Amino acid sequence: MEISNIFKSIPKHFDKEIFDLIVQKGDLKIERIVSKGHVSPDNEWYDQEKDEWVIVLEGAAEIDFDNSGIIKLKAGDYVNIPAHTKHRVTWTTPDAETVWLAIHY
Repeated sequence: MEISNIFKSIPKHFDKEIFDLIVQKGDLKIERIVSKGHVSPDNEWYDQEKDEWVIVLEGAAEIDFDNSGIIKLKAGDYVNIPAHTKHRVTWTTPDAETVWLAIHY
């Protein structure tokens, strides 16, 4: 059994958003995402095959849903995104890391 920390090993500088796989088993995938001013590319939408539950552990973000508008998330806020719900990240904290935990199921 290995003990780790969700806030460990975050580089001080990074150009691209970081996606770290924590656990994957069957239809379950848990990942840590680290953003710092990163957003989804213009006019590109996530349209995922699986449901996704995501929580912001540190920082803040905004997610735009294709048919229902933008939601704002701060540390501790979470949302369940049903499969095939088109969405995109439109803002993350630019001067500090936004650390997400995403569970795909």
